Amino acid sequence: MNRFDVERQGGLATITLLARHNHRGKSASHWEVGLALAQLRFEKDVRVIVLTGQDDVFLVPPDNSPHPGRHLPGRDFDAIQGLQQTLDAFLQIEKPVICKVNGNAIGWGSSLVFACDFIVAREDAVICDHHLAMGETVQGGPTDFGVVCGDGGTGLVPLHMSPCIAKEYLWLGREMTGRDLADACIINAAVPKAELDKKVDSMAQALLRRSPHALAMSKRAVNHHYTDAFKQDARFVLRI
Repeated sequence: MNRFDVERQGGLATITLLARHNHRGKSASHWEVGLALAQLRFEKDVRVIVLTGQDDVFLVPPDNSPHPGRHLPGRDFDAIQGLQQTLDAFLQIEKPVICKVNGNAIGWGSSLVFACDFIVAREDAVICDHHLAMGETVQGGPTDFGVVCGDGGTGLVPLHMSPCIAKEYLWLGREMTGRDLADACIINAAVPKAELDKKVDSMAQALLRRSPHALAMSKRAVNHHYTDAFKQDARFVLRI
């Protein structure tokens, strides 16, 4: 059973994450966005992609997420393979991907946010990597893991933030709102909830007016920086 929905309309495809990724489906949740992107990459009618969540949640871990070391055998390996699949898909797809952060994005949700090309967030949405939060954040599931910042955050976040802020965000589990990130010029925009759809649609329509070939080649040119960083840090990026 998919934990996302894909809607296509006039050159725009919207991937909606349907629920929290739960502990039974954790490995699947890491795979599925990558599979959706891989499919959309080769659909010629789709030129721009929006990634968002359902209702008032983008993606947060479940309250019953097990502490590392208590996973079922094979689950860690499956999750790591899913991370690789999804992060590769973000790097390879030539079509622009807009992240519409409709609510809190914690852990894997945070990594999905920073894997996108454009980020537009609700100004009150909380974005956080919880792996080293050590119980000092209450946003979404257990936060006392004390493990290497995972789910791709170690590789992606330093490409968006200054080194000092990236370390605070990752090592101290700093919670940042959409407004915090926009004011620091880390994301494209933060708007009130009522304006989020309009802002994202305006950006998507602007991209649809551009030459798809020129966008694809431009994205390849820019994304080689991400690809190089991802390859160099792969042994850490995929730790969970």
